[in-house]
Amino acid sequence: MSSLISRRSFGKSLGAGLGVALLGGNSVLAQKRLRNISGFRYEVWEDYFNNLKHGAILADTKNRVLHYWSEDEAIYHLYPVSVPLTPELTRLGYTEVINKKENPSWTPTQAMLKRNPDWPTYMPPGPDNPMGTHALYLSWQYYRIHGTHDTRKIGRRASQGCIGLYNEDIATLFDLAEVGTQVLLI
Repeated sequence: MSSLISRRSFGKSLGAGLGVALLGGNSVLAQKRLRNISGFRYEVWEDYFNNLKHGAILADTKNRVLHYWSEDEAIYHLYPVSVPLTPELTRLGYTEVINKKENPSWTPTQAMLKRNPDWPTYMPPGPDNPMGTHALYLSWQYYRIHGTHDTRKIGRRASQGCIGLYNEDIATLFDLAEVGTQVLLI
């Protein structure tokens, strides 16, 4: 039986591993899992936010990980993500969730169409839609935190500006995050 974990299951394993580690357990499996999570590490929300009103999301483009804290601090999740292809496509700073959509449609921006003239001007929801199954719309025009059907993108510089998650992870985050959730991209 392999002790390695997939990128998809690292969040569950991280939670189990941290639980054992924080409780002082001596589990060899937990120690292996803690060392096998692509260098993702626990962050303290106070380093980035003044409060947790409506919860908080930290998207770390360098480490390609998204952190979520609930308002009552009862929930903390880490998710592997895809990040923008280049720094020019990356917007950094504070924003917030202003809308949430299940099965979002996709309309590429004019800049995207200029870079990729073969792309369609509109794509309805479905398995070919690059927005995946859920999307959190940010106060910055055109920027989203969304799922992806192309799981090869996760953990890579692969997006046109958005933060992408596995569809399973964005579904969980979608249920946790509310309109008004604070977001910081670093």
